[in-house]
Amino acid sequence: MKIAIIGASGRMGKMLCSLAEGAGCEVVAKVDVAEGYDREWPKGTEGVVDFSFHAAVPAAISKAAEEGIPYVIGTTGLTADEQKVVDAAAKRIPVVQSGNYSLGVNLLLELVRKAAEVLGPEYDVEVTEMHHRHKKDAPSGTALMLAKSVAAGRGVDFGEKAIYGRHGEPGERPCGEIAIHALRGGSVVGDHTVMFAGDVERVELTHRAQSREAFAAGALKAVVWAAGKRPGAYNMRHVLGFDA
Repeated sequence: MKIAIIGASGRMGKMLCSLAEGAGCEVVAKVDVAEGYDREWPKGTEGVVDFSFHAAVPAAISKAAEEGIPYVIGTTGLTADEQKVVDAAAKRIPVVQSGNYSLGVNLLLELVRKAAEVLGPEYDVEVTEMHHRHKKDAPSGTALMLAKSVAAGRGVDFGEKAIYGRHGEPGERPCGEIAIHALRGGSVVGDHTVMFAGDVERVELTHRAQSREAFAAGALKAVVWAAGKRPGAYNMRHVLGFDA
């Protein structure tokens, strides 16, 4: 499969390029604003994997939609207007969008959903994530996915229950609150923990990424999977068969 990598000069972009051949993909364009990289992909490109910057997504995915090319988005931190462009493109092409493409994290999402359903709001939930000092957005897309899995397991509205960090005098913790905290430092690839804190016990579910290879391999799996699919918005649950 002939693919283009958007954001090819970044950490994830370089990893994608190095793993592409083993995943059955040929990189025909390494697209990036950095010197020495391609500015666009050529005709005949059969799929796009985007790990760039959120502001660059709308133009690239609109071009893919015009050409009928499947699009995989690993870029996080999209604004509401940028997400609207993605949603519009998904009506014309298959779009796979996920805050995390690793198998382990997507399994964790299932475990968190089930734990939230079983334990209920009596267990206070705190989601913590830590990444390297260079990560630009916070909280991570994965942390948001995990927090939304908690909300889904409880059958509540995420927007009404979520808070982001604490400061000052926030008062007593209300029942059902879903708290999300972002840490930054060093060269951490990605650590995520969902804590369910009860009165007599605490359950913690954790995933620690040891290499970006897990994310890259999943994204390449996703672009191959998307080939030939109907237009629509997909995620790694679909790719892995959880929503089959």
